[in-house]
Amino acid sequence: MFPQKDQVIIVRISVFLIMLGAIVASAIGSFSIPALDLLSGSLTELQQTVLIEIRLPRVILSGLVGASLGLSGAALQGLFRNPLADPGLIGVSAGAALGAAVVIVLTSDLYIPPSLELFMLPLAGIVGASMVTLLLFVFTKGFGYQGVTYLLLIGIAVNAIASVAIGILTYISTDSELRSLTFWTMGSFGGVTWSVLMPAMVLMISSFFFMLPARRTLDILQLGEIEAYRLGVDVKRVKYRVIFASAAAVGASVAISGMIGFVGLVIPHLARLIGGVNHNYLLPASAAMGSFIMISADVIARMVIQPAELPIGLITSAIGSPFFLWLIFRMKKHDY
Repeated sequence: MFPQKDQVIIVRISVFLIMLGAIVASAIGSFSIPALDLLSGSLTELQQTVLIEIRLPRVILSGLVGASLGLSGAALQGLFRNPLADPGLIGVSAGAALGAAVVIVLTSDLYIPPSLELFMLPLAGIVGASMVTLLLFVFTKGFGYQGVTYLLLIGIAVNAIASVAIGILTYISTDSELRSLTFWTMGSFGGVTWSVLMPAMVLMISSFFFMLPARRTLDILQLGEIEAYRLGVDVKRVKYRVIFASAAAVGASVAISGMIGFVGLVIPHLARLIGGVNHNYLLPASAAMGSFIMISADVIARMVIQPAELPIGLITSAIGSPFFLWLIFRMKKHDY
């Protein structure tokens, strides 16, 4: 167990890195803005427009998405007592992806007012994530039927069904729809505007404040559900809190940015390796580290093939998949 003082220092360092990364991400790109001018506020009119209308929404979104996935992954791993759990395991990400795929493929020939067109994809993703959460709630009789194993099995089934549906939509799509669908499934923060960001930002931040108070009860849950009941923990209420908050955060993230893999799985393990396993530290640390790594990954995606950019999902998969393999071998040798 790491001392609490060291854990606080780790979280503060992570927050400092977020601020540093945000400054770098705001300055770097196809149109560069000198960091000194950015910090001093002496920007030209063009630089101000690029910063406020393009860079800031993108940096804020990348930070919030990273925090959402990292925090949700840590909370779900604690709830399920499964180090390989992540937000995609219970089907929420797949539901959001299916909702977005339906909009991309099936509404392309319909007339949609320009004022609504901008919101169609995010709304579809959130609706898809909400529908999956509702199905999980019904099938598990309020997240209480036969423990978390039953919930995980239903999540695997939902993922499979959503994959089949997305495959069918991919097959019937036109070339332009296929390109949009493929690019969206790889993830991107490009093109985000304040009007799209603000509702999602409210939803994600609200879910943070709803999830963080569960950190103490998640520690008790590591003893098992029966023991937690004996110690006075309302296990069903904790499940409601964590699952619905995770669904809201992940649904909003996937709806706007697309499918971004490995963040919810890898970041909590990284936080544990650095600072310990107690959730009072782990939840805020996972949120902060996820935010910093996602901002950094977005900078890499923008810089590798300028003026074009790589899908953010490729960057996170390139970073996360080797770590995931190492984690599997580590779990084989030691009790994790």
